[in-house]
Amino acid sequence: MRRHGSEVSVRAGYKQGLRAGAPSESMDSLLFLCARRIVAHRPLPALPADLYPVLFQAAFLDGRPLVLRDLVTAWPFPVLNFQRLVGRRELLRDHPCKLCVQAVILAVVAQLRRDLEEPGRDSRRFRLRLLDMTGLPDAASGRAPDGMSVWSGTVALAKACVEVSKHQREFQRRGSKRHKGRSGAATAAAAPQPPGVDVHADLFVNGTSYGILRDALQTGAAGPLRLKCREFQAEELSASGIVTLLESLDPSCVRRVDLRFNNLGLTGLSVILPHLSRFPELRSLKLQYSNVDVRRPTPESAIGIRCLAGQLGMLPSLRELNLGSSRLSGNLRQILCDLQAPLESLELAFCSLLPADLAFLSQSFHAPALKRLDLSGHDFSQSLLEPLRLLLEETSASLLHLDLMECRMADSHLDALLPTLRRCSRLRFLGLYGNSLSTAALKDLLQKTLELPDLRLVVYPFPVDCYKPEPPRRIPGSRRIYEEPMDGERLAAASAEISQLLANSGRTDLIWTYNPYGHGAMDYFSL
Repeated sequence: MRRHGSEVSVRAGYKQGLRAGAPSESMDSLLFLCARRIVAHRPLPALPADLYPVLFQAAFLDGRPLVLRDLVTAWPFPVLNFQRLVGRRELLRDHPCKLCVQAVILAVVAQLRRDLEEPGRDSRRFRLRLLDMTGLPDAASGRAPDGMSVWSGTVALAKACVEVSKHQREFQRRGSKRHKGRSGAATAAAAPQPPGVDVHADLFVNGTSYGILRDALQTGAAGPLRLKCREFQAEELSASGIVTLLESLDPSCVRRVDLRFNNLGLTGLSVILPHLSRFPELRSLKLQYSNVDVRRPTPESAIGIRCLAGQLGMLPSLRELNLGSSRLSGNLRQILCDLQAPLESLELAFCSLLPADLAFLSQSFHAPALKRLDLSGHDFSQSLLEPLRLLLEETSASLLHLDLMECRMADSHLDALLPTLRRCSRLRFLGLYGNSLSTAALKDLLQKTLELPDLRLVVYPFPVDCYKPEPPRRIPGSRRIYEEPMDGERLAAASAEISQLLANSGRTDLIWTYNPYGHGAMDYFSL
C-alpha cells in the first residue's frame, strides 16, 4: 500500500509540475521528491510511461544502479538521453555516476542478448533504439570521487559493443548447426534480427584503449550495439593509428576532433587531415601540442604549410581551430588562407606570433566573427600591443571569451587596452592570469568593466604588490622553476578590496578570482 500511495503522490506531483511549468531537473520539486521515495525500494511497482524520466533522474542522482537497470530494461521510449534526463552538467559533475553509467550500459547489453536468443519474443517490451551518452562531464574535472572519466566510459562502451557482436556471431553459429543441410546457414541468417541500439557518445582513446575501441568500431558497426561518435579525442597515438580509427567512425555524427599531445608535426598532420573531409558536420579541430615549428623557414616547412592550409580548406563546416603551442611566427596568413568560412573560435596560445600575424587576423574575415580568442603566452609589453588593440577593435562586436594569460602585461599595457576592452560589449570571460598587474590597476579594471552586461568571470593575476620584496626561491623538487614569495596578508587584503568593490556594485552575477582552475573552460559549443 505504501508504494501505491507513493505512485499516487508521484503522479500528483507530475501533474502539478506540468501545471506550474516546473523544470524536471529541479531537485526540490514535489515531483522529484516523490520520485526519490519510489526509487528507494525495489522491485519497482508498475508505473506509467510518463514517470520514467523523473524516476531515472532520481535513481541516477541518488546513486541507485540496480533501479536504473530495472528502468532501462523496461524503458518505454525509443530514446534515452542522459543530458536531458539528468539535467544540468553541474548535477552530473557533482554526483557519483560510474556504477550508474555502467548499470545502464549493462542493462542495454542484457536486453540485446535476450533479443538475440529469443527473436520471436514480444519486441515491444524493449523499445530503446538510441542511447545518448554525449556531454557526460569528465570525472577528472569534477568533484565526485566515484565519477566516470570519458576514457573509462569509452572503454566500457567499446567492450559492450564487442561483447554483443561476439554473442551475435555465436548465436548465428549455433543456429546454423541446428539447421544442418544446404539451407542451414541461410536459415540462421534469415532469422529475424533485433533492430539494435545506436549509442551516441564522446570518445577518448590513447595507446592503452586503442585496440578495444578499434575492434568495437570495426566489428560492431553492423552489430546490435553501434557506437556513433560525436566528439573524438586521441592522445599519444601514431598517425596511422589515428587514421584507422577516423576511417571507422560514422561520418554523419562527428562534430569535433581533438588530436592534442600526439607529436605529429607537419608530416603527421598531412597524413591525418585528408581523412577529416569525410565528416560533413566537423566544426571543431584541436591540434595543440602537435610539435609544429615553422619559425625557421625551409623548403620542407613551406610545403608542409601549403599542405596544411589546403587540407583545412577542405573542411567547410570548420568554425573552431586550436593550434596552441605551435610555433607559427609569420605564417598565420598562409595557414588560414584557404578556409571557406570565418572561424568563430581561434586558440593560438604560445604560438610565437609576430605583429604581422595579428595584423593579418585583424584584416581577415575571421575577426568580426570571432567569439573566442586565446592569445596567451605572447609578449604584449612591446611590439605586439598595438596589433592586439587593433584586433580587439575588429572583434569587439562578437567577442565573448578573451584569454590573455601570461602575456607580460603591466599596468600601462592594460591601461592602453582598456578603452577597447570596454567596447567588447558581449564579453563573458576575461583571463589575465599570470600578468604583472597591481591591485590599483585591477580595481580600475573592475570599475570600468562593470558596464559590460554579459561579463560573468574575470580571472586576474596575483597583484604584483602582494609579493614579498625577496629574491625568488626554488620550488621544492624542481631545478629550474622558481616562484616569487607571496605575502599572504597582502593578497588577502587585495582580494577583500576587490570583493568589496564587486559587492558594492550589485553585480551578483559576476565573479572575480585569482584561481585559474575549477571554473570549466567556456566550450565553443556552449557559446
